[in-house]
Amino acid sequence: MSVAKKDYKRITVKTLVDMKANGEKISMLTAYDYTMAKIVDGAGVDVILVGDSASNVMAGHETTLPITLDQMIYHAAGVVRAIERSLVVVDLPFGSYQSDPKEALRSAIRIMKESGGHAVKLEGGKEVKESIKRILNAGIPVMGHLGLTPQSIYKFGTYTVRAKEEQEAEKLKEDALMLERIGCFAIVLEKIPAKLAQEVAESISIPVIGIGAGNGVDGQVLVLHDMLGMTHEFHPRFLRRYMNLYEDMTNSISQYVKDVKDLDFPNEEEQY
Repeated sequence: MSVAKKDYKRITVKTLVDMKANGEKISMLTAYDYTMAKIVDGAGVDVILVGDSASNVMAGHETTLPITLDQMIYHAAGVVRAIERSLVVVDLPFGSYQSDPKEALRSAIRIMKESGGHAVKLEGGKEVKESIKRILNAGIPVMGHLGLTPQSIYKFGTYTVRAKEEQEAEKLKEDALMLERIGCFAIVLEKIPAKLAQEVAESISIPVIGIGAGNGVDGQVLVLHDMLGMTHEFHPRFLRRYMNLYEDMTNSISQYVKDVKDLDFPNEEEQY
């Protein structure tokens, strides 16, 4: 049963908590530049994630690990300049928060000051508890991320579903409760069993946003380039493609090349 959508002029971290309390699902998509963020924001998406997935879709890296803090700030600043309504959450990249809570705070402060982002997101549970607390104590909102954590790909060795075994599932539930307790405003759950994700969402008062975590959570997030079909070699079960831009763009560009070669473009009306 759908819930009537309230007209929020500006989404804040408090808005998201209210949306969960009211039973309204939260929409979240990635964006990495001004032009795309302008479209996403105008379409009514609640949260824009400037994800470290920019390492994959914008820079062509195999993993999210190579992207730097400077690069994340660059992408986030363009997104922030585009938005009027959405909440902008920026990923802290690999190496900017794991080893030292002071370094984590410095990284988060740079993102907030230099990009204008509204919140940061980082991966992990009790392992990064002190880093999260340090950032929160500075007044910076934090979104957690549990389940499949892509920055730990070399630890896991695979992008397969996480927390299928009881021990890992129990740790995930404990970490989610801990993230709520220390002050995170929301949590992303990635690629875990739907039943477990629903249990977590029902056990805490802050929003749980899923990617490959079923429909029992409080919202959904996808990578923009995947859901628009700009990427075409990635076929996880959780991905719904709403367009096939890879094919449409390829055909359009091929037609442009042909028109130029055939002296069809520009025509009489397209010149001065």
